[in-house]
Amino acid sequence: MIRTILAASAALALTACSMGQDGAASTEGAALDIPQVAAGELNIDTMKSVTEKLASDEFEGRAPGTPGEEKTVAYLIEQFKRAGLEPGNNGSWTQTVPFVEIEGQDLGPLKIAGAGKDMSFSFGDEWVGVTYREDEQTDLENSELVFVGYGINAPEKGWNDYAGVDMKGKTAVILVNDPDYETEGLEGPFNGRAMTYYGRWTYKYEEAARQGAAGAIIIHDTFPAAYGWNVVESSWTGPQVYPERKDGGADQTLVNGWMQKPVAEKILGAAGKDLATLSAAAKKKGFKAVPLGLTASTKFGNTVRKFDSKNVIGVLPGAKRPDEYVLYSAHWDHLGRCKPDATGDDICNGAVDNATGSAALVALAEAHAKAGPADRSLVFLAVTGEESGLLGSDYYAANPVFPLSQTVGGLNMDALSLAGPAKDVTVVGGGKSRLDEFLDAALKEEGRTATPESTPEKGYYYRSDHFSMAKRGLPMLYVDGGEDLVEGGTEAGQAYAKDYTENRYHQPSDEYDPNWDWSGALKDLSLYYRIGRMLAMSTSWPNWVEGDEFRAARDKSCEGEGGC
Repeated sequence: MIRTILAASAALALTACSMGQDGAASTEGAALDIPQVAAGELNIDTMKSVTEKLASDEFEGRAPGTPGEEKTVAYLIEQFKRAGLEPGNNGSWTQTVPFVEIEGQDLGPLKIAGAGKDMSFSFGDEWVGVTYREDEQTDLENSELVFVGYGINAPEKGWNDYAGVDMKGKTAVILVNDPDYETEGLEGPFNGRAMTYYGRWTYKYEEAARQGAAGAIIIHDTFPAAYGWNVVESSWTGPQVYPERKDGGADQTLVNGWMQKPVAEKILGAAGKDLATLSAAAKKKGFKAVPLGLTASTKFGNTVRKFDSKNVIGVLPGAKRPDEYVLYSAHWDHLGRCKPDATGDDICNGAVDNATGSAALVALAEAHAKAGPADRSLVFLAVTGEESGLLGSDYYAANPVFPLSQTVGGLNMDALSLAGPAKDVTVVGGGKSRLDEFLDAALKEEGRTATPESTPEKGYYYRSDHFSMAKRGLPMLYVDGGEDLVEGGTEAGQAYAKDYTENRYHQPSDEYDPNWDWSGALKDLSLYYRIGRMLAMSTSWPNWVEGDEFRAARDKSCEGEGGC
């Protein structure tokens, strides 16, 4: 996945729990041990060659469960060995992740009936839908449509869009993002402009299923979704991969999908409603779901395939405290074969997203190995299934090879910037943990700065693999290239991000370009090296700040398992 260029929160929290050399917990707000480290010997040729190889047509877009995965895993193991790593999973280079692939066949239109205004909307151009259930046939028949606003049930906020409505057998029509995403500041019931997990499509489908809905269809709108319909169409057509569930997905909705905003306007208009009016009402606490007096129907067949995918794990054992770990992560997968472009190219190569991040793992491993063992062990985790919903990282976080309570923290890399060198850096979710202090120290050494987050409404902290770790308590940084480019300033940085998002993200055109400017990516890689090395040479255990959503999970983990 790609982030448009964001920036760090200027606020630096001073409350956390750290550990001294004797393992005793220090007091809140105690100074952290942040050692100075030398710059790493980073090889840009490694970045180029690994990115080019992984993004070649030979790897067929690196979809899990395909020959492209087999080639990817074998190549990453080869590169991890060459870099000087040791197998990370008890003598094995891989961790098995059980998946199920479901591909829709003979995909039908979305048919709307009632009020004497029957309508039909074509699959792909106007709507997309899939099933999470392992059924040979999906039939959504005459399911009553209910507009449920943002589809949020948040008891701690006194907010329930489903209050008073029985959703059994019905289809929820849902707005994307949070109710307060248009707020300019960060104050509001859902953090104002900064998206929460309640705004993510993953949550909305989960909640609809908990409510007993037969279907859940999100209304696509480019600004609050943070991507165009082309991204939805390419991501939600073709084979879909999910974690294997004991009940075969029986507790999920029959159909999860998206519809274009003009489609939603037509449907609500047929019900005598106005989308803009209902959307405004849904932003206010106490909103009540609105039955539309219309039904939805669609049907399609499914081919179901179960298979095992792989996370690839390497480690550089620590010299003094080898049972304490620092984590680097990136996802190796992409979309595989996707909707052909105008030239007939149907391979989504994922060069930027995320061959660059996988290459960064190799280059960082190489540099750390050349520097010699750190005090703590360094773990390099290349995960599968990110494009299908963070599946590989979630499986690792739930079944960690290295206990999370013994992992100090980590840094995730997803789609490096090739816009050229920047004066600043982007930090998604800045101000959440005392890892920011390590970041600030590294930035000072590198002569760069962090700037305030510019598009928090897009919720990028919840959209890549660090989130799988964070929600289980492990402090994670998510640092990206900056916006203020050395050549062209912020205008050039924003233009680069816009061009990539609109013209290459999740499309066959995300291909390797031998003319790329790697100088900015190398500077970012140098920053990642320093942060990881500082953590690996430190004696501290930086925690989430007091009151952060992930603090309780970390504290519970530390109390129950020891380590942090």
